[in-house]
Amino acid sequence: MNSKQHCNRCGKQVYPTDKVGPLKDSTFFHQGCFKCYICGTRLALKTYCNNRNDINDKEVYCSNHVPIAGPHDLPMASSNGNGKHLENNNHVKNGNWIDAGLSDMKIAHAMKATQVARPYPKISHEGAKYVVDYDAQTRLELLHRKDEDELYEEFQDKRNREAEQFEKENTEEWERALAEFAKKYEKGQANMKKDDLIRQLTIKREKKLETLHTKRKERERHQTAELVDRQAKEMLELFKASRSEYSNLQYPSTPPPPLPPSCSKREIYTTTEYFSTIDEVAIHCARNEVASFTDLIRTLSSGARSDVDVARAIYRWITIKNLNTMVFDDSIQSDTPMGLLRGIKYGTESYHVLFKRLCSYAGLHCVVIKGFSKSAGYQPGYSFDDHRFRNTWNAVFLDGSWRFVQCNWGARHLVNAKDGSHEAKTDGNLRYEYDDHYFMTDPEEFIYEFFPSDPAWQLLPRPLSLLQFERIPFVRSLFFKYNLSFIDKQLESTVYTDKTGAASISIRLPPKGDSLIFHYNLKFFDSEENTISGMSLKRFVMQSVTEDVVTFRVHAPSTRPLLLDIFANSVSSGAYLTGQPIKFKSVCKFKVVCESLQVIMVPLPECASGEWGPAKATRLFGLVPISHPDAIINTGRYVEIRFRMTRPLSEFVASLHRNRTDDRALQACTRSILKGDMVYIQIDFPGEGQYGLDIYTRQDDQLINGKQLLTHCCKYLIHSRNC
Repeated sequence: MNSKQHCNRCGKQVYPTDKVGPLKDSTFFHQGCFKCYICGTRLALKTYCNNRNDINDKEVYCSNHVPIAGPHDLPMASSNGNGKHLENNNHVKNGNWIDAGLSDMKIAHAMKATQVARPYPKISHEGAKYVVDYDAQTRLELLHRKDEDELYEEFQDKRNREAEQFEKENTEEWERALAEFAKKYEKGQANMKKDDLIRQLTIKREKKLETLHTKRKERERHQTAELVDRQAKEMLELFKASRSEYSNLQYPSTPPPPLPPSCSKREIYTTTEYFSTIDEVAIHCARNEVASFTDLIRTLSSGARSDVDVARAIYRWITIKNLNTMVFDDSIQSDTPMGLLRGIKYGTESYHVLFKRLCSYAGLHCVVIKGFSKSAGYQPGYSFDDHRFRNTWNAVFLDGSWRFVQCNWGARHLVNAKDGSHEAKTDGNLRYEYDDHYFMTDPEEFIYEFFPSDPAWQLLPRPLSLLQFERIPFVRSLFFKYNLSFIDKQLESTVYTDKTGAASISIRLPPKGDSLIFHYNLKFFDSEENTISGMSLKRFVMQSVTEDVVTFRVHAPSTRPLLLDIFANSVSSGAYLTGQPIKFKSVCKFKVVCESLQVIMVPLPECASGEWGPAKATRLFGLVPISHPDAIINTGRYVEIRFRMTRPLSEFVASLHRNRTDDRALQACTRSILKGDMVYIQIDFPGEGQYGLDIYTRQDDQLINGKQLLTHCCKYLIHSRNC
């Protein structure tokens, strides 16, 4: 006879010291697994419920989540507020239910009333490790909801009073202005028409109204943040009291001081696949609605392995939810799923406040940090001498250290599914893309875009000054995603040219950066102009790649400041060979200043855009340069450029360009020859000077839209001279 007994939840053997059961259906559970199958609430033999509608369902539930609970499944024990259950005989006194039991029934009723029509999803978990009792957390949430109701009523009352006062003052101002105009008009002293006066008064009214709305929004956001801060502390106190019962919990009961993290983000995870299960749960929750934060957090964290997983689930839920574009019904109630996010509707709650609120429901320490950011509209070289670039973000205590989270910058945006990547979830023809860079960002990377008012919250061993923050290069998240770095460690956001008008910016590529393609744009810093004397400014930049470094050498054609924007994308050779347009995103920007120019700069020949030299041909086409490995060739009246093919290519075409010369006049100067695996490009120059050479190729049987089209392979800058 097999005397071993196994847990119905996890399937592992149970021992007498850690056994619950047998239950009515002869099942057993570990004490740690004897929790509600839906929310993970701790259960006891007097409080668990079975599914009376399905005798094959051997799971256990709390009274709030048992499928279609009957009268026999009402709570048999009440909570005293500290997670301790009262004995059943304490519920009845003189034949009546006492207040504690009645309170439980009201809470259960309130939460049931907020359930959405779609069934609450069952999450498979091995005894979810929830520290705080479900009823205790629900009770506190209901109290917090009441406080919010009162605050929003106060907001609405004050808005109404301000609107009435504004209209009254505006009407009086208009009446005075029009009466004064009438008097001057009668005397022939009016210096404007009545329509002009009304237009002037209307503009003045709109400006006053905008100022009123701005001040009101700032005031209400401040009050909401204060309320959430107070409520978060109360929720964390509930966790603190509950954690005192567990000796094996390592998470601190009080928030530690801000210090640099003990390890980098990459030491915790190197790919988002690590969170695949967590992300799937977050996506599921975002597509469905829940009516309480308590239920939301318990669902999000159902499969969490650590506090990092919990924070990740919250981050993904917010970034998927796309709160900025949510459409709200004008009559939403606070006890509905959309009512959870009414602060977003009213503009009083932002991403960082919501993130802090949800972290408190998960028992995580989270702070809101204020400071400056290099956000929309910022350009390299700008000074933070006003309030244009004020911003707010979060730090949450995870894995023993404070970690930065910026939900607003990491939030999703909709793009075509064909542009998808492994970090995007497809939904029909669209995909939800988010930026993983802004979750647990390392301080050394975060400081490039965010500067806190309190230096301690830089989380750096040596905090930067505001002036240093202004001067460090202006980079975007893709710079770090592609693992790029600057060759010059002292490089600043403003680059100065030498006396010849030349300046170089060099970026080191990662060890496996073969798939990276770069592009650039050059325009005048103080306008959108990108031409000079009818020529594109891009012709004054030479982009080249040597070994693991990409260099952008700018030759300023004037002393007007320039803006160099560098773009990148990771593209496979197969995708590049299709000839489809490649979408580039900015990785960094620089202001280029030429204080004096002693020479006249000559633009590069008008070749195809992109890098110069054979490096691209090697990376994407498998062409190895045999004769000319550098981007610049110095030669006489004739040159032969040789490549060796490492994979079959069926055709080559060379196109020669020269300033102030029609390309058609140069067509006969080039010839392409294929012999075995060798490619020969032969050029007879019509005269000495500077030339640009574009080389195009295609694979065997390569069709683009049914046609055999060529793809740009590489280009050279050639200086020919008479010998």
